[in-house]
Amino acid sequence: MPFSFPCLSASLVRAADRYASPTPVQAAAIPVILAGGDVLATAPTGSGKTTAFVLPLLQRWLSSSRETSRRVHPLILVPTRELAAQVREVVQELSLHLPERVKVVSAVGGVSINPQMMALRGGADFIVATPGRLLDLVNQNAVQLSEVSVLVLDEADRMLDLGFADELARILKLLPKNRQNLLFSATFPQAVELIARDFLNEPTRIEIAADLTSAPAIEQRAIRVDTEQRAPLLRHLIATQGWKRVLVFVASQYTADHVADKLRRNGIKARSFHGAVSQGGRSGVLADFKNSEFQVLVATDLAGRGLDIAQLPVVINYDLPRSAVDYRHRMGRTGRAGEAGLAISFVTAASHASFCLIEKRQRFEVPREEISGFEPSEVVAPESPGEGGIKGRRKSKKDKLREAAARETRARGGK
Repeated sequence: MPFSFPCLSASLVRAADRYASPTPVQAAAIPVILAGGDVLATAPTGSGKTTAFVLPLLQRWLSSSRETSRRVHPLILVPTRELAAQVREVVQELSLHLPERVKVVSAVGGVSINPQMMALRGGADFIVATPGRLLDLVNQNAVQLSEVSVLVLDEADRMLDLGFADELARILKLLPKNRQNLLFSATFPQAVELIARDFLNEPTRIEIAADLTSAPAIEQRAIRVDTEQRAPLLRHLIATQGWKRVLVFVASQYTADHVADKLRRNGIKARSFHGAVSQGGRSGVLADFKNSEFQVLVATDLAGRGLDIAQLPVVINYDLPRSAVDYRHRMGRTGRAGEAGLAISFVTAASHASFCLIEKRQRFEVPREEISGFEPSEVVAPESPGEGGIKGRRKSKKDKLREAAARETRARGGK
């Protein structure tokens, strides 16, 4: 069906024409948000969650512009700077045909706070912020949260994974009690459930299950290869497959720099992308990649969520992710907006057990294949019953510390 809702203005429907039809999460969430209800939505990466809340919030902003108090004051909290930039871009694109300009301010760390303070003078129609920088702006009296009428938590699971529980609790205390609350998440772990109970008011629950065997149309491949042959195999695939852009996921900042350097030394235009790169540098790298200024982006899981890169044909897991959830988020960078995509994983003898666990969690087996000239010689060790060490089965030390901090925060809040 065409992208059309009876309660959306013609200008917004026109802006959404790039989408063939509403996704399931959009079809379920838009009417509820327009009616002013709270929403708790879980949907997989690439399912259109951002548009699901931006469109109805723009419609409410448009309807309020004829009133004395014209601003709806939505506050959208996100876990990363990249996702903030992505959400801001969606707001700007969908408001392109509106009769008035929508003022959207992005407030994120890693850059100077002064331009953001200047941008907030006179208020804003939409604020997209990371929790830490928002609190900095509150401390500087650059923003007042007492007028927020809609709070959106986007990628709530990732926000808690990154240790924002304390900052989030402080922000919630500064917001008016009478407001609409929208929580969107790719997964629904216990930590998200607890925070949902704290601030959602009789929410409409929307659950869109991930179906990795059908939509989006992402082909999965698993190539067996020796550890030391991954870089030559990567170069071979890039040289022979004709991909215009490739997103390569690795496990560490060092590996990102190392692999990108190897590609450049072999005549392939490549850049690295990770947390040690400045915010300005990361923004520039992403802009250049989207504009096809270089061919290969080698990234840590910083790029696993929130990045919408149109017509990205392939993602490659040079290193496997830690869990099936991270695997799905990496996959979600390709096959977007109804296009076909390809996700390739390099499976070494050491990572074989990890990939088997990912297959089990996603309930879908990926046939192993070998590439001529890169046949593996390493032998897969037999799995010993009762032994740990498989990625994704045990929590990392950082995960345990974050969970302990979250428990301590909740305990303090309950006193």
